[in-house]
Amino acid sequence: MALLSVIRRWHHRDGIGIRDIARRTGLSRNTVRKYLASQVLEPRYPKRITPTKLDDYEATLTSWLHREAKRHRKNRRSVKQLYRDLIPLGYNGSYDRVAAFAKHWRRQQMELALKADKQAYIPLSFAPGEAFQFDWSEDWALVAGVKTKLQVAHTKLSHSRVFAMRAYLQQTHEMLFDAHEHAFALFGGVPERGIYDNMKTAVDKVVRGKLRQVNKRFEAMASHYLFEAQFCNPASGWEKGQVEKAVRDARHSIWQHAPAFDSLDSLNIWLQERCKQLWFEQAHPEDKQRTLGQCWLEERSHLMPKPVAFDGFIELSKRVSSTCLITFEHNRYSVPASFANRVISLRVYPQQLIIVAEAQVVAEHTRVFTRDHSVQGKTVYNWRHYLAVAQRKPGALRNGAPFNELPDSFQRLQQILLRRPGGDREMVEILALVLLHDERLVERAVEQALISEQPSKQHVLNCLSRLDEAPRPDSLEPPQQLRLRTEPQANTARYDYLRGPGHEH
Repeated sequence: MALLSVIRRWHHRDGIGIRDIARRTGLSRNTVRKYLASQVLEPRYPKRITPTKLDDYEATLTSWLHREAKRHRKNRRSVKQLYRDLIPLGYNGSYDRVAAFAKHWRRQQMELALKADKQAYIPLSFAPGEAFQFDWSEDWALVAGVKTKLQVAHTKLSHSRVFAMRAYLQQTHEMLFDAHEHAFALFGGVPERGIYDNMKTAVDKVVRGKLRQVNKRFEAMASHYLFEAQFCNPASGWEKGQVEKAVRDARHSIWQHAPAFDSLDSLNIWLQERCKQLWFEQAHPEDKQRTLGQCWLEERSHLMPKPVAFDGFIELSKRVSSTCLITFEHNRYSVPASFANRVISLRVYPQQLIIVAEAQVVAEHTRVFTRDHSVQGKTVYNWRHYLAVAQRKPGALRNGAPFNELPDSFQRLQQILLRRPGGDREMVEILALVLLHDERLVERAVEQALISEQPSKQHVLNCLSRLDEAPRPDSLEPPQQLRLRTEPQANTARYDYLRGPGHEH
């Protein structure tokens, strides 16, 4: 640049000719003439283009990158996978060249998509109790000795920035409803608005603009807690940036230092206590002098008191098989035998399944989660559901799978009775007592009968009768006005008089 300035000054100011300038500088006259004619103030050199082994495959790789960009982020192939796919086509270059090309392509696409009007944002401000933001994340923890993939629900108050987290194994409706109930209970109330992305458990269909076809059950939950649901534009995570940042921060402040847990319940208990601890450790981003917890104590009075818990179940219709079982999520659950081959309603809760038929609850089971669908699911029996069938077919008691879960005292009694003729029917009749009496009393009666060397049905009934006998009422103490002056005496000798000669017939 200095030489160009000297050439221009010599020629235009000092009037030196092109030949003399060429002799002084050692440049050719054509070069001097070109500099003076182009009026260039800063010399620029053309960008050097070096041929690479990827040049013949750029069109193919570009089409692949366009295709992968349209897929869901969890289904996209990595650059390393694209590099492996190029090798069979004849590419013999390095992986670094492919990675550099993909990085440059993505930067170009981002520059095309992010125009000046989309790169500018307006800071948001929320009044106390005005809104909360909700989102899901995927994280990992060691639960019951197994590294488990968790679906974590994040709820954050937009004013005080306090947050609540709860871990589940799935992102389904019943989990979503349960997460809101626990978050509102932890916050001490319900804000006016909830800000969500367009998750499938809340939005059935995204219509044009801000219109949404909201899921009926989600709408019922919002109506129960009396808050307005607001949904972001598609692919616009910055509209709920507070909870998006909370998801990122939680991976560093919570999950990286999480201990091992015995169960999911113990994990959620620890998670709630850890969140409350962080409230009073982290400073508010807009008021560094106060913690999140101090701001929450002021915001809590602006929250609407939480109503009773929303009955957040999902109801499904299921047909009971001839073996008195229904199938749900690869697992099977027993149903009372009277509903075999009939349609019942299954109410799905986060940790429980309730079976309803004829407007009554007929069975309840603890929900079982099977993550590996390549193996056979579990079967959850309740032996009481099969008593009606066992009464008609007592021989099934010997090898019936549901009766492997009988209490220990019942199993010991069964081993004794099945050695006798007709013992299987007698055992079924004893088991059927739980349908008429308290099961704990029946079990105690069986334990008392086992003390004898020859327990039987009649022995169990006698023990049960004594245990179930109503206590005798206390003696009455009548007031003084009702006392007899001469109280009757129990004298059985008076009947001997009636046996005398004068009274014989």
